[in-house]
Amino acid sequence: MTEQNDKTTYQVKNVKYGEKTVRGRVVGRSKTVIPEEEFLKLAQLHCTWKELSDFYSVPVGTLRDNFADLYKKGTVDTKQRLRKAQLDLAINRHDRVMLIWLGKQMLGQSESPANNDDSMILPWNEDKDDEV
Repeated sequence: MTEQNDKTTYQVKNVKYGEKTVRGRVVGRSKTVIPEEEFLKLAQLHCTWKELSDFYSVPVGTLRDNFADLYKKGTVDTKQRLRKAQLDLAINRHDRVMLIWLGKQMLGQSESPANNDDSMILPWNEDKDDEV
């Protein structure tokens, strides 16, 4: 128990303050400046509008009105990179699981063959007239 008393909380002694000029879009009544590059990186991580709103302390509607273009660009970019990584894994590294999954997703392949007219069993007809 004495070990816990010996440990004191860390206190910052020399706090330094300064000013920084931020370049970005000015939004909302509070004139919040949001850097476009930072917003784009968060959009690429697929952050929700609510998460972005909480991070920047700006209403969701205001963010959507001002950043819909960057949000769309960020999420589309991530989807394209993910698709490229999946195809690379399947084709270049010959990952069988990824090849099967992509075949199902992109080519419409399935585990069991589709029933078509060629694979159906023909009906057996016995005519009474054929009996002699």
